[in-house]
Amino acid sequence: MRAAWYEKQGAARDVLQIGEQPAQPLGENEVRVRLSFSGLNPSDLKRRVGFNGQPHAFPIIIPNSDGAGHISEVGSQVHGHAVGDRVWVFNAQWKRPFGTNAQEVVLPARLVQPLPERISLAYGACIGIPALTAHRALFSDGPIAGKTVLIQGGAGAVGHCAIQLARWGGARVITTVSSRQKAEKAHQARAHHVINYTEEDVAEKVLSLTNGAGVDRIVEVAFGQNLPTTLKVLRPHGVIACYASDRQPTPALPFYAFMMKNQTLRWVFMYELLPADLTAALSDICLWLSGVGPDSAVLGPPVDHIDRVFPLQDTALAHEYLESGAAGGNVVIATDG
Repeated sequence: MRAAWYEKQGAARDVLQIGEQPAQPLGENEVRVRLSFSGLNPSDLKRRVGFNGQPHAFPIIIPNSDGAGHISEVGSQVHGHAVGDRVWVFNAQWKRPFGTNAQEVVLPARLVQPLPERISLAYGACIGIPALTAHRALFSDGPIAGKTVLIQGGAGAVGHCAIQLARWGGARVITTVSSRQKAEKAHQARAHHVINYTEEDVAEKVLSLTNGAGVDRIVEVAFGQNLPTTLKVLRPHGVIACYASDRQPTPALPFYAFMMKNQTLRWVFMYELLPADLTAALSDICLWLSGVGPDSAVLGPPVDHIDRVFPLQDTALAHEYLESGAAGGNVVIATDG
């Protein structure tokens, strides 16, 4: 099979190789997926460079955890999957050497989910990490119907999913962005209110929109950097769910400010969800993708958030593009060319 891989950590153009790799054997509880697209996420870049001390865990690594395509083979003990099924996959390269940046991938059947016909294969490759992260951040502390949620970074991959899943769950959604172009994308995702933090004070605007009450939940992409805003806008007994703090990876924690308001600080790392939490998340995400709301109402399809699609031979360029910060949405690699 044709694939992209690296044998050591480093800059994309220095370590990524393109060529032929042997097909992997199929276990009895596994499925083989002929991939059409592979979704590229920041965590894939971090693993390639060894961010925060991550080791180079295998001699050869085919990157990327998310993807979409069709099942081409099923193991003897697999039930509920069939050859030809349209599917999206997740966690393909978590504690495993061979991810989705290839023409096919072999995975445990539990990491393979049905993809409705109304969702394109390209967008299906973008679901895994963003949607599972967004769901965990939104719903791990109970239902959000009728609550007000602040989603920091609503034009990012996770933020864009979080806006849509929050609306699916019945919340009032406020989100932040850094440009007018990104604001348009957040509006397309159906955020109720969009704040351009380069033009407005986020805390002042949130308090104005909530009549001084603040928000019940925060989905946070920049925990350390946004702490001053959090302390101003999170209600007593509110929850902040954090999935990144890249610019300030070791922020000072204002313990008593959180404690005195009985607020909850939740860390979100979707790769290590407990089985029951993962099952609940996958169930909700599949309903969302199928257009079924929590109250059984029929909803429109999720809003596509793809910025660019690169051919497999340009995998290094795709990595560099996402690293540059220029991407205004998901970056996808076409693997079937």
